[in-house]
Amino acid sequence: MRRFLALLLATALLPAAGCHVRERICGSDSYPAKAVGNTTGRTCVPDGQDPPAGYVRYPKDKQPVYVDDQWDRYWRTVTVDEHGNIVSTATPSPAQS
Repeated sequence: MRRFLALLLATALLPAAGCHVRERICGSDSYPAKAVGNTTGRTCVPDGQDPPAGYVRYPKDKQPVYVDDQWDRYWRTVTVDEHGNIVSTATPSPAQS
């Protein structure tokens, strides 16, 4: 019983210790696509399929992978047209890592 309580306590304290799990934007069998005409819209598209109408692919080397990673934060400030061209932005592009 003591071991169980110790494990339960340790599990509860992990987030407070600075450990966190990074949440992927899409699953391993899909890729993210950006909504045209706004800063916040996106969807996940199954690999091998084109994005649905109203969405475009992110540039290959600038795809967001995790929620709140550098590219996720950047693309939330950018509006693109139906060809994926940036039509407005509030911030400069982050440095390549």
